[in-house]
Amino acid sequence: MSASETSPAAAPASKLPEGFTAVPPAPGRDGPGLAGLGRLSLVGHAVPWLIAIAFFFIAEGYLSMGTQILIWILFALSLDLALGYAGIVTLGHAAFFGLGAYAAGIFSIHVSSDPIIGHLVAIGVAALFGLISGALILHTTGVTFLMLTLAIVSVLFEYGNQARGLTGGDDGLQGIKIDPIFGLFEFNIFGQTAYVYALVVLFLWFLVAWRVVHSPFGRSLDGIRQNARRMRAIGTPVWWRLLAVYTLSAAMAGSAGALSAHATRFVGLSVLTLLTSGIVTVMLILGGTRRLYGAFVGATIYFVVQDYTAKLSPYFWEFVVGGMLIATVLFLEGGLMDLGRVARKGWARLRGHRAEGP
Repeated sequence: MSASETSPAAAPASKLPEGFTAVPPAPGRDGPGLAGLGRLSLVGHAVPWLIAIAFFFIAEGYLSMGTQILIWILFALSLDLALGYAGIVTLGHAAFFGLGAYAAGIFSIHVSSDPIIGHLVAIGVAALFGLISGALILHTTGVTFLMLTLAIVSVLFEYGNQARGLTGGDDGLQGIKIDPIFGLFEFNIFGQTAYVYALVVLFLWFLVAWRVVHSPFGRSLDGIRQNARRMRAIGTPVWWRLLAVYTLSAAMAGSAGALSAHATRFVGLSVLTLLTSGIVTVMLILGGTRRLYGAFVGATIYFVVQDYTAKLSPYFWEFVVGGMLIATVLFLEGGLMDLGRVARKGWARLRGHRAEGP
């Protein structure tokens, strides 16, 4: 039975099984996808990338911050695949980010300082660990799964702390050397190469994520998120599909970790903490899950608020971010990406009241 046959979203909306909601059609099959989008939609897709390109030219003094934003956008995007689209609630996503960072750093110090090869190695290590750990824990659900993900990242943190000869322990991994990309583009103190490198990597991963979530496989993930039992009942290999997206999510997070190691030439134990998992989750919730671009909005807002409010007080930014998170959860179901819809709905109500008169 094919994915399009097993996915409840593939059936007409009038014939959907009870408990499911319709999702958009996949591109290139029974829907337009990127190739068939209207001009307005294409412009909307181009806006964030044009902003990122413009930032490179008009904010040269903030390229280091911009690079970190791009890295965390990729990290949040990886979490959105697992948490948002597949419904895999995890507190251990920092494990893959940290593994990718350490793998890239250790490879650079002991094997080769070529950033492309080191990056690919980091992706492979994170993906392999995601595959193995996912195979062990994805048969569980709920609080049990949540605690297992937390246990995994805690074990990795303690190993990183104890293996000082390999990871540097609590002093961090130092002495990372990075060759110029393709022998031409050198990582300098101004951050131009690191920024462009992170932007290109983010764009490539975004294309992968877009294709995945708008494919029959992605629609089956939406069905699994809504009701895994019903998906099993119609013959969908639920466990295998969850394992596949979990591995892909781990690979993306490992890629973000490798970018972080290459950009800063340092890896600290903080990459393997619950705090790191919490921060990326806050970013995703702020921006909005199951939106892809929600990761862009959430990470950018988080860093901008942190940067500007921290100038007022070292702790004030936490108060502001916390208030924004509470307001988002209470009033914006789809995160900050939902502001437009809420505004249009409010304006429509206001016009309706004016039309009714006193």
